[in-house]
Amino acid sequence: MSEVDQAILREKLDELILEHRDLDDVIHRLQMAGGMEQMQLQRLKKRKLKLKELILKIENQLIPDILA
Repeated sequence: MSEVDQAILREKLDELILEHRDLDDVIHRLQMAGGMEQMQLQRLKKRKLKLKELILKIENQLIPDILA
């Protein structure tokens, strides 16, 4: 993987981590406030899970293969 590709992946990773953290804060605040539709809360949690999966995928791409 070229250095340019790695830089692009790192930038995307930073964006995803920030979005994941922000979404976590939003979910926590909405749960504390109460009165929120469970369906909407489930959607937010699913989005958070998808972000986590994407973060792990990119992190795995950035980690050099030890056996190579």
